[in-house]
Amino acid sequence: MTSRSSANPDDVFTVLLHAATWPSWSPIDTVEVEGGDPEGPQQVGDTRVFRTGRATSRERIVELVTDRRFGYENLSGPFRSYRGTVELAEVPQGGTDITWSAVFEPRLRLSGRFWRWYLRRFMQRMADGLAGYAEAATDHSSEAC
Repeated sequence: MTSRSSANPDDVFTVLLHAATWPSWSPIDTVEVEGGDPEGPQQVGDTRVFRTGRATSRERIVELVTDRRFGYENLSGPFRSYRGTVELAEVPQGGTDITWSAVFEPRLRLSGRFWRWYLRRFMQRMADGLAGYAEAATDHSSEAC
């Protein structure tokens, strides 16, 4: 799922690295970083615990390419395997294209169609929220005091 932000890739990437921002721009209610600080930037190997309603998921950051790619794996939930990727591409006229995608195998046979439908909607909300939050953060940081 793709969204465009007027923020540059550096600003978008910075938001992705700070777990504490995620509840502000996504459907996620709360976040923790196992053995770490959600306020600080995370790095490869960090595990985040997200709560959305009654659902909890654990995700480990597995790839970071500065200003370009954020990769993670889901460690719990309804999937045998799940690899999510957020790709950032600088737009020539300014801004960033954000592409959020995932490759997964569900635990329950025949549930793949449901999860594709659900994840498309969820990831679009994530990409749109990230785009808007990064724009707002950029606008606030450039305002004169």
